[in-house]
Amino acid sequence: MKDQWQVTTTENGHKPDFLFPGGDFYGEAVAGDERLVMLGAKSSCKDRWRQVLAEAVKIPRKHLLTLEPGITEPQTAQMEGANLQLVVPAAIQSTYSKGQQGWLWSFGQFINVVQTRNS
Repeated sequence: MKDQWQVTTTENGHKPDFLFPGGDFYGEAVAGDERLVMLGAKSSCKDRWRQVLAEAVKIPRKHLLTLEPGITEPQTAQMEGANLQLVVPAAIQSTYSKGQQGWLWSFGQFINVVQTRNS
């Protein structure tokens, strides 16, 4: 997983924050390859979370890491409906409703998924 830190340009000139297992692999992979994982990073989401949806066409389920506490339930429902998985540090998850907390991933969970898919 060494080259996920390099800036990779995907379709339509988009530059996702992080691609796993890496940009070279993304370029050669077919759409839907389970080993492909994308992580966008935004300190706050607001409406900018939608930008992440177009950044890697080959990856149907996107992941977004944020430090924003207590995003509203309607907004997280929109994210879930758009096939976007929100990744929030465990220390911040208590600012979300119980229903939201069941859907959120911690950063540790995200790392485990990336490692499992690419082992």
